Amino acid sequence: MMGISAAVSILTAVLVSIVVLPSILGMIGHKIAPTKKKVSNKEKREENPVIFIATIMLIGMIGFALTKTSLFWEIGVSSSLNMILKGVFVVIIVLPILFSLFRYTRSSLKKQDATKDKNKGKDNSNAWGRLVTKHPLVVSFISIAILVVIALPFFHMNLRLPTEGTSKSTETTERRAYDLLTEGYGEGIHSSLVVVAKASKLTDKTPDALNSITQDLQKLSDVKMVTPAIPGPSGKVYMINVVPNSGPDDIKTKKLVKLIRDKSDQTEKEYGIELMVTGTTAMNIDISQKLNDALPVFASLIVGLAYILLVLVFRSILLPLKAVLGFLLSLGATLGFVVYVIQDGHLLNLFGFPASSSILAFLPVILIGILFRLAMDYEIFLVSKMREVYVHTGDPRKAILDGIRDSGKVVTAAGLIMMSVFIGFR
Repeated sequence: MMGISAAVSILTAVLVSIVVLPSILGMIGHKIAPTKKKVSNKEKREENPVIFIATIMLIGMIGFALTKTSLFWEIGVSSSLNMILKGVFVVIIVLPILFSLFRYTRSSLKKQDATKDKNKGKDNSNAWGRLVTKHPLVVSFISIAILVVIALPFFHMNLRLPTEGTSKSTETTERRAYDLLTEGYGEGIHSSLVVVAKASKLTDKTPDALNSITQDLQKLSDVKMVTPAIPGPSGKVYMINVVPNSGPDDIKTKKLVKLIRDKSDQTEKEYGIELMVTGTTAMNIDISQKLNDALPVFASLIVGLAYILLVLVFRSILLPLKAVLGFLLSLGATLGFVVYVIQDGHLLNLFGFPASSSILAFLPVILIGILFRLAMDYEIFLVSKMREVYVHTGDPRKAILDGIRDSGKVVTAAGLIMMSVFIGFR
């Protein structure tokens, strides 16, 4: 647990460095040429995107606490402290001091700006910006259609916690032993359930009632074997082992756990005996379900707060709505591709997975937190430049082209760096 928390905290530090630092350098390195357009005092006030980027990051990290698990609480607290110390102290205070000491100001970049202006007509690096502004509907339709198709597998995602049969390579002894047990006894040997039967009152009919309950459990679907009830020292608590036909990651096993728990209401009414399901498999199913239930609340909160913040930044309703919808679409495409590869078993050799399996239960929460920060931060960085140009020129097409040309390269480079960072975790 602590290892995962530390890893995410370190990753947050990398995120701050890669996301926030380019915005500082971008504000220093880019200068808007003066125009004759009359600009109001409200428009002259240039928003500092770094503050909003830091707030976006804090929203994403604090949202981890909504999962109500100790692991993500540690991640949220450690990452927030890391972000405040590095993002606010280093980026907002230390870097400006260093820039002033080394005279790294806009005036020092005048020669670079002049060279850029001379070569602006010969610069073909903004071909993508010209294509987008020339055919906005076609590009938007094709992009959305591709993301929707990639996102389709997301709707049959199955969450689980790692097991020896899914997380280990076939060359390891753990995986070989797992496969031998599966071959000899079936998948259910790895997903046995412990059913605890607790009698409210001991009577002469209690043993017969337990035998009847054991027989009923044997008749449930996907049950391979049920052991006789083993009494505890008090005589009120009994332990019954139920071995399913399906494995620990199978949806059938989840349904069996739910069936046994639902049956407890019936046994309490008839015999006064409560049934409780435990064991490693049942606990893993419960943890996965808890995280799965927390996802909508977690995503809704951070997306809602981000939308409000973006409305304040851009003073617009449609731009933040586009940003939020784009984030949700990209998130669906990301999870859909993960399901397509890991759960459905496509391209496993290409990405180095030993076998197909369900999706790690922690992955969607961590992925939403990371992808949310990247998407919103890059959105602020890119659109802030466009808005700055538009305020000074009043030309929306020029604002889009300048934003893609000046900030788009930095965003693309930062994205490629983050890809390298993520690949390094393999």
